[in-house]
Amino acid sequence: MKKKPTLRSQHSYGKHDKDGFIHRSWMKSQGIPDHAFDGRPVIGICNTWSELTPCNAHLRDLAQHVKNGIWEAGGLPVEFPVMSLGETQMRPTAMLFRNLLAMEVEESIRGNPIDGVVLLGGCDKTTPAQVMGACSVGLPFLVVSSGPMLNGKFRGRDIGSGTDVWKFSEAVRAGEMSVKDFMSAERCMSRSHGTCMTMGTASTVACVIESMGLSLPYNGTIPAVDAHRKALSHESGRCIVDMVLNERTPEVVLSRQSFENAIITNAAIGGSTNVVLHLLAIAGRIGLPLKLEDFDAIGKNVPLLVDLMPSGRFLMEDLHYAGGLPAVLQQLKDTLHLDAMTVTGQPLRTYIEGAGHFDEEVIRLRSNPVKEQAGIAVLKGNLCPQGAIIKPSAATPTLLKHRGRAVVFESIEECRERMDDPSLEVDKDSILVLKGCGPKGYPGMPEVGNMPLPPKLLEAGIKDMVRLSDARMSGTAFGTVVLHIAPESAMGGPLAFVQEGDWIELDVEGRTLHLDVSDEELTRRKASWQPPEAHMERGYYWLYHQHVLQADQGADMDFLVGKSGHVVTRESH
Repeated sequence: MKKKPTLRSQHSYGKHDKDGFIHRSWMKSQGIPDHAFDGRPVIGICNTWSELTPCNAHLRDLAQHVKNGIWEAGGLPVEFPVMSLGETQMRPTAMLFRNLLAMEVEESIRGNPIDGVVLLGGCDKTTPAQVMGACSVGLPFLVVSSGPMLNGKFRGRDIGSGTDVWKFSEAVRAGEMSVKDFMSAERCMSRSHGTCMTMGTASTVACVIESMGLSLPYNGTIPAVDAHRKALSHESGRCIVDMVLNERTPEVVLSRQSFENAIITNAAIGGSTNVVLHLLAIAGRIGLPLKLEDFDAIGKNVPLLVDLMPSGRFLMEDLHYAGGLPAVLQQLKDTLHLDAMTVTGQPLRTYIEGAGHFDEEVIRLRSNPVKEQAGIAVLKGNLCPQGAIIKPSAATPTLLKHRGRAVVFESIEECRERMDDPSLEVDKDSILVLKGCGPKGYPGMPEVGNMPLPPKLLEAGIKDMVRLSDARMSGTAFGTVVLHIAPESAMGGPLAFVQEGDWIELDVEGRTLHLDVSDEELTRRKASWQPPEAHMERGYYWLYHQHVLQADQGADMDFLVGKSGHVVTRESH
């Protein structure tokens, strides 16, 4: 039999002296019985529950089911809160605080006498931040996601979070939908607990985490209100105890192959571009090599198999009942690293063994994909020396090779002010350029890259234009939108020097983004450029502005890359 590992929690709870007395006594004030400190694993439940994060508002309920599983497996569950990042509520953008949450998770895990942790997250930035922090500590962990909402229902048809908001909003601006109808759709879209039921960032992250083996099978797709999610939470509680006893740390579970599986999965499901930032940041924490170019090289020839908004027709509820992620992975088994380890202690191939496939419209066969190629394209050129990305599966095919004159907005405020102006000099071939929305420039890199179109073009029937920026885009959004241009404009990247009327060429097949301005002219423009002032001179804003990395490096903080481990040598008093 394998020898039982030495548990770090025993340093606090296992000693029969004054220090042990203090640790146990205070915990017993909560009604924890004596036998709970008999040497069993202490499991933290890291909960991002908040009523200001509607996606995560039911996580306290799921936490109880996780606790039940931990108790059943012989562990001691202890739930603790961390900052919650409500994508729809936080200003100026939840992404600004992803790294702050990662810091809090890291220090909460390291500083407390726990042996493993279950990460309860859901809304876009919560899960990536939790995984980043947990990887930097190195204790066994797994993820339980909040799950997607039920399908939206409006006047006899399904509507999807975000995706239909953008469509309805543009329809109102084009005069095709009344404000009254627009408002009546509001309650019809969000009908239950859970995350966006489109393949937005939250659902993408949950599916990608599952493909990396960091959660149990079906975690990515079970609807938030389906009883199966409570059962999965219970089983996850049992699993984390087994992980601790068998020392399945992040270094055991995660490998380069895990990240390659994630990139392949993201392409096949039509996943969010935000996953690029999060996977780069997570790889930096665990110390595995991953570059922006890998997303193109690995995902380029992967077919789009999931017919889900915003790249397709259906929603997450449909995906789950069609067979969930295991059914998708089954279609990809010849391209995946099926021997990659998972939190169960078994390879990824066990996640797809016997997986049912119940709807070939929602989950396509390899022989009948939604699109032949669905991976995120990485662009290079004199406008983005460190790279930029575009999601071809959500773009208009005829715009993927395009040349047009720039219509330039120096800030998102200027964009909103000028876009509806009838005198704006713009036509269907123009390229909309937005500056000042990168990690440092905004700060925090907001989801504003999918700029609205001018009303006069919408009224003429134009539904898409080439748009480019150093910003991000919601996973629920769509369009021919170039994102994450690096270096960003606030850093003095070439984007900062684009002027109204400049010619720009986009060639997605050739993977290039070119500003048709000579090097000499760009040098002249740069000489007169002044960097923008920082938005705040104190607190976390200042810290973030001073230390955040560029998008091609995952927008983590430079001093957070890597890991510190879980050993704390000094006592707690």
